[in-house]
Amino acid sequence: MTQTLEGGLTAAVDRNPSHRTVLMCKPTYYTVSYRINPWMHPERPTDTALAVKQWQVLYDTYKSLGFDVELIEPIDGLPDMVYSANGGFVLDNIAYGASFTYAQRQPEGPAYMDWFRSQGFEVHAPKEVNEGEGDFLLVGDVILAGTGFRSDSDSHREVAEIFNREVITLELVNPSFYHLDTAIAVLDPSPKPGDEANIAYLPSAFSEPSLKLLEKRYPEAILVSEEDASVLGLNSYSDGKNVVIASRAKGFETQLRDRGYNPIGVDLSELLLGGGGVKCCTLELRR
Repeated sequence: MTQTLEGGLTAAVDRNPSHRTVLMCKPTYYTVSYRINPWMHPERPTDTALAVKQWQVLYDTYKSLGFDVELIEPIDGLPDMVYSANGGFVLDNIAYGASFTYAQRQPEGPAYMDWFRSQGFEVHAPKEVNEGEGDFLLVGDVILAGTGFRSDSDSHREVAEIFNREVITLELVNPSFYHLDTAIAVLDPSPKPGDEANIAYLPSAFSEPSLKLLEKRYPEAILVSEEDASVLGLNSYSDGKNVVIASRAKGFETQLRDRGYNPIGVDLSELLLGGGGVKCCTLELRR
């Protein structure tokens, strides 16, 4: 966001980082052995050692920003468990568990709920199909909720009842952006009054009614290019100032700097082969 100064000059708004606690899962057993999204090609080899190395850079980046990083033990046979954002949605010390669409990932739901219980969270087992923070994004007191490919819209009602928050349903229409966190980046989860530059999104990822909702509610949002979205540039994670993004999303990086954010690029190209990026590997724990 910029403020207009005398003479038509602009200056970036000062942005302050806030502390974050996140849950991650080391990609010890990562590979692409099946296809449940357009990014995945099992016939192409993957490099697990490289995935671990790239993930470690993300982990170290979070630690350098002062985040508390919790870890869940990976489970052999669950190669997508590294995408911890899909493991649930955590707010007000309540963990709403995930119920995955595809059979290959369904065992992840109970594994994550067991971890939440072990850490003292109040766990709500889901009645409806949902893929956690992949499709639920908190912006202020509002939960943006995605549907169209993975999470059932009935899960949006369930989330509204559990957390007593306004939930806005957004329909995804491009299968390459099958989770909401691949099409929207939350730049400041606790926006200040009058600061509407707190999300970024890819317009073409949404149905026309959903796009109109976004345009009305976030008129100053950053609109990201197809090129930057195609490397999952929007699948990013922010503490309100520092935004960890895909290093290849150069246009988005410039847009963030222009709005007063500090973008930090990381290379998760190996994990992109499974259809995930920075945010997919990051589940926020809000106590």
